Amino acid sequence: MSTSVSIRISDDLIKKLNDLAKETERSRSFLIQKALEAYLDELADLQIALDRMHDAADPIISIDDMRKELET
Repeated sequence: MSTSVSIRISDDLIKKLNDLAKETERSRSFLIQKALEAYLDELADLQIALDRMHDAADPIISIDDMRKELET
């Protein structure tokens, strides 16, 4: 199931979207959905990284230790 959403987009951005849609033979809706999915995935990854960075219980690994670990 899908839901319709209405948004406002600048003229410059809509031109880029239209150009990309024409070039890739994809609908604007498809491109917006894929862009939103990618953005939300990246945002989730960023939040995990920030949470780990601020977690005092999460050990800090030196670059030398990391290299040693990856070499084995």
